[in-house]
Amino acid sequence: MTKHFKKHKEEARKLITESAHKFGLIYGVNLKRVSIRNQKTRWGSCSKLGNLNFNYKIMFLPKELQDYIIVHEICHLIEFNHSKRFWDEVSRTFPNYRELRKELRKIKTSKL
Repeated sequence: MTKHFKKHKEEARKLITESAHKFGLIYGVNLKRVSIRNQKTRWGSCSKLGNLNFNYKIMFLPKELQDYIIVHEICHLIEFNHSKRFWDEVSRTFPNYRELRKELRKIKTSKL
């Protein structure tokens, strides 16, 4: 566990958990476990069991990108794929999701 991760993990947990619960209510999904990790290449992930995992480095992104990542993973609780139905769910909150995805691709998790 890196010193940077240890220092920021709980702050990231608070920020991410609060947003995840807010968006969970909007989307009508029950959140199970929300984990904060130090992932090398992912901003977030979702398990078939409904557990959400987020990279602690989300906290260093602009708020709109933070929320987009959280909404993206929450939408996987509704559609566990990247089908049109999945993107329709994401677009309820972020009609500009394509631009946000492009912006995120430019930011490498290892560079934060």
